[in-house]
Amino acid sequence: MAEVRQSPAAREARLAVLMGAERPLVTPSLLNCDFARMAEELEALKQAGTIAVHLDVMDGHFVPNFTYGAPVIKDWRPRTDFPFDTHLMMSDPGRYLDDFIRAGCDVIIFHIEAVPEPTPLLRRIRAAGCHAALALNPPTPVSAIEPFLDELDAVLVMSVMPGFGGQAFEPSVLEKVRTLRAARPELPISIDGGINPTTAAEAVAAGVTQLVAGSAVFRNDGNYAAALAELVQGARRGIE
Repeated sequence: MAEVRQSPAAREARLAVLMGAERPLVTPSLLNCDFARMAEELEALKQAGTIAVHLDVMDGHFVPNFTYGAPVIKDWRPRTDFPFDTHLMMSDPGRYLDDFIRAGCDVIIFHIEAVPEPTPLLRRIRAAGCHAALALNPPTPVSAIEPFLDELDAVLVMSVMPGFGGQAFEPSVLEKVRTLRAARPELPISIDGGINPTTAAEAVAAGVTQLVAGSAVFRNDGNYAAALAELVQGARRGIE
């Protein structure tokens, strides 16, 4: 079953689900889930209406924290058909790229701060049948990624410095979202960090189409459906 879901046709089908999903889309970050119960967590998210999940890969070098790598993701792949939106917070993502592709990742995001000349790596990702995206940290200007927009399937705007969950949203990054939206009206734009129903509305109003949420989904009462509904409601206020 794992090999089938890692096939090109399976990846294409997962990406079709992701791209066909109604926007704005909330993608729960698995950084906040119970890793000891991953199969149950994935099923609970599915029952709650989740379309895709966000994977935070941290190397302990680019960011001051360490999470999981490709072997763990490969174990998760046969347990779900969720598209894997994979955020590589790594100093050398190209070194491990093939591992993440083989593990079943679908969207692969890496940081412009780590790879200032990203075109070759972006093209490797797309040649493998995955979607390629760049992330930029709060201090990084949009000008850092502007030369590469034609190579991208999406952009991830960080609204906190990466490395830890539960941080406060930095509203100043929304100006970057507005700039990107004006430059590329059809480009999918994600935001990650401090997302709750209020900040979701602000982000969507600025032009965000995908919201990465961790602690706002994996809350103490375990009601993922209610949490997702509240985030979607907040996001829709941004449209209005």
